[in-house]
Amino acid sequence: MDFHCRYPIRFSHCDPAGIVFFPQYLVLFNHLVEDWFTQGLGVSYADMLGPRRIGLPIVRLECDFRAIARVGETLDFGLAVARVGGKSLSLSLDARGGDGVLRVASRQVLVFTDLDTHQAIAMPPDVRAALAAPAPAADADGAR
Repeated sequence: MDFHCRYPIRFSHCDPAGIVFFPQYLVLFNHLVEDWFTQGLGVSYADMLGPRRIGLPIVRLECDFRAIARVGETLDFGLAVARVGGKSLSLSLDARGGDGVLRVASRQVLVFTDLDTHQAIAMPPDVRAALAAPAPAADADGAR
């Protein structure tokens, strides 16, 4: 994966059995996408939604749930770009425990939209440029 964030699993993510309630993974994946834009690409996700009025809804979604995660765990969420289109992005996302075991994998297609008309629009030039820029070199322990 190209971008990683670690998120703690909180009580609010879990069902009465103390495991992650599956829709919460979608919320956490959305956090990951927001962090990737802002931190990884250097394009403020908040500015895209706010002043720029650019949305990025999911139009296709697949999830494979492989293992449970419990409250108190910290999971490593990863994101990789699978495809760049004219108006869309295809992403591969996953979450792994500290033991490296895959908890969930997702494939998503997101489309850039005008938040006033809700019509698909061309990918913004700054996003396209950020996607084309070389990734920063990793240091010896793999951190960026």
